[in-house]
Amino acid sequence: MIRDLKQKDIDKVMEIWLESTIKAHDFIPEKYWQDNYNAVKDIYIPQSKTYVYEEGEEIKGFISILNDDFIGALFVSLNEQGKGIGSKLIEYANAKFNNLKLAVYKQNQKSVHFYIRLCFNIMLKLDKF
Repeated sequence: MIRDLKQKDIDKVMEIWLESTIKAHDFIPEKYWQDNYNAVKDIYIPQSKTYVYEEGEEIKGFISILNDDFIGALFVSLNEQGKGIGSKLIEYANAKFNNLKLAVYKQNQKSVHFYIRLCFNIMLKLDKF
């Protein structure tokens, strides 16, 4: 089930974010993500519309939309990846918002291929983070 983020979900969402972002972005020092943890938790998540994917009582992934058109975050628990959760979250967001955009590091080839498979178009490539 996909539902709106609740305050009680923040710690689990942040756990998923930190674990997944470090793994997906192994070309960026882990310390960078750890140093930005509080900014994500206290600024970016509250500014976004965030939806969680939940099975039973367990949150397995989330998507955050900024300004009604930008995917600021899409993360799935490492042990739940490859099960269609990310695709379901994108489908849900596409039904609620028009013309979604996102940014993804080109070094993160797994995510690049995921978004291309979901019919996102590459508009710009940057070499550095």
